[in-house]
Amino acid sequence: MTATRLVALDCMGGDHGPEVVLAGAEIARTRYPDLRFRLYGQEGPVRAALARAPRVAAEAEIVPVEGVVLGTDRPSQAIRRARTTSMGQAIEAVKTGEATAAVSAGNTGALMAMAKIALRTLAGIDRPALVALMPTMRSDSVVLDLGANTECDAGNLVEFAIMGAAFARTVLALPRPRVALLNIGEEDMKGTEELKEAARLLRAAAIDLPLDFTGFVEGNGIGKGEVDVIVTDGFSGNIALKTAEGTANLVTGLLARAYRASWRTRLGALLSKPALRALRDQLDPNHHNGAVFLGLNGVVVKSHGAADTRGFANAICVARDLVADNILARIGDDMASFRAHLPAETRSGSADAA
Repeated sequence: MTATRLVALDCMGGDHGPEVVLAGAEIARTRYPDLRFRLYGQEGPVRAALARAPRVAAEAEIVPVEGVVLGTDRPSQAIRRARTTSMGQAIEAVKTGEATAAVSAGNTGALMAMAKIALRTLAGIDRPALVALMPTMRSDSVVLDLGANTECDAGNLVEFAIMGAAFARTVLALPRPRVALLNIGEEDMKGTEELKEAARLLRAAAIDLPLDFTGFVEGNGIGKGEVDVIVTDGFSGNIALKTAEGTANLVTGLLARAYRASWRTRLGALLSKPALRALRDQLDPNHHNGAVFLGLNGVVVKSHGAADTRGFANAICVARDLVADNILARIGDDMASFRAHLPAETRSGSADAA
């Protein structure tokens, strides 16, 4: 079995286990017939689910693993049991080169910790970041970091910007993504010293990078789609993501309540059904499923734990696209270009500490 498009799947992660994982893999293989899978998990449940996924079964290999990382496990607990769990073994396959990517819907903290220890970071990258797509009024935007690093210095933010732009060029097919730092205002004098320094570095280096740095964007600009890549620390990024998810639920809930208020509003709901369906689809997290730990020496994709089959298929396709587009080399080349732009006396430490 060639490893060219071989994806390691943690079949035991998430809320639904092997059923959704393998049904999602079946959809992904319909989209990309070159995909192959190595399935890590408890043999009985995996084989039962595989019987309903003939396209996957034709080219899949099962690796029986009894251990499961639970959603309640602390990262330190999961790390100690990595060799005996489906999540740990899927990541190990990427480390050894047996697989080109790993996908799991399991415990986010455990997946991040295991992947960072097993794969290490790319040369020139201090910290990996969690990146995902967020729907906006124009199209999807890339947002990072979404929770991997609660505190970041200017150098971390610059690295996130470069990695986020590489991700946007791959997933959104944008040759020069518009990149901005999330801030409390668009003016240059606003924000922390870390944000101001990151902006200075990006303005100076952007001419040599395949991105357009536009400065700062406020929270209310995220949903407008003003930029393609939004860069922030993991603390603010996670709050922004959860706020957006909560707002989407609020809007759809209020609409549902309003349409049930009277026979006239029920009639209005019937007439508006196509538009409401389009809104629901746009806000459905399954359409944007597949967060990535960027900056690691390997591709690891995190599916939402509650993802349905379409959602898990999307996560697999994100992994496949990142491998096909050689995202690791893109990030390495862009980081080298950034460092080359720095003054010689700061080159060794500026993007490590700058």
